[in-house]
Amino acid sequence: MFGFLALIPLPLLQAAADAQQTATEWVEQADPGTPLWAWLVDLGLIGLLVVLVLQGFARRRAYRGGLVLSQIQLDAIHAAIVAAEKRTVGEIVPVILDRSDRYPAADLWCGILFALAGYLSAWALPVEPGSQGLLVVALVCGLAGWLLSRALPELRRRFIPPWRLTEMAEEQAFQEFYAQGLHKTAAQTGVMLFVSLLERRVIVMADEGIDKLVPEDTWKSVDELVLDEAKAGRLGPGIAAAVARIGELLADQFPWQEGDRNEIPDRVIVRKD
Repeated sequence: MFGFLALIPLPLLQAAADAQQTATEWVEQADPGTPLWAWLVDLGLIGLLVVLVLQGFARRRAYRGGLVLSQIQLDAIHAAIVAAEKRTVGEIVPVILDRSDRYPAADLWCGILFALAGYLSAWALPVEPGSQGLLVVALVCGLAGWLLSRALPELRRRFIPPWRLTEMAEEQAFQEFYAQGLHKTAAQTGVMLFVSLLERRVIVMADEGIDKLVPEDTWKSVDELVLDEAKAGRLGPGIAAAVARIGELLADQFPWQEGDRNEIPDRVIVRKD
């Protein structure tokens, strides 16, 4: 056999090899196949998004104050306010919000990630969708991600940096303090217990009359009390316990006095934003 090949002129062998190589290159260009890395990236991204969406659906009720706090729990918080204010001249108002901001940029980033996942999936398919097809798939998936982010607070929260959550919660707490008239008490003894569910932030704000005599780290124990109870799924009891704790702290420096009047109605404020 090898002797037979030796009889074939070298130019003919070279021409045959070149033709075979050219044919192989054309086949590879016609059907290059999807690189392995593309499949891995696409599957990983889709898996991540599926997990995030499922978590969002499972925890969506945890970000609704009207659903998290039952009427019995609201009554218990109200009772804690009444009991606490019998021991102090301070005025205590709990404010529970579903969120401190809408975070439209988070919805946009979620939509972009969904659009990328859709684009990679369409590109990895054996059927060539064309440039217009890729664009349509990316737009549809991006819109779906944007809508899901708006509907699922847990999903939206994944696209918000922690410092932004803290910043918006503090800003909203400041606005709520003045909106509820806690700065208008005669002795400047208003105290607000602010809880923002989406941000998972607890802030205690006191008026100037209290801040002058109470150390800055006094309210840290109150914040931790609410956070620990919220992690255990007992937000309502945690807020009631925090109100009682605030009453104890105020009773030392600002005890109840004869003739003290209730300047701010005893109420629990639960609102979407």
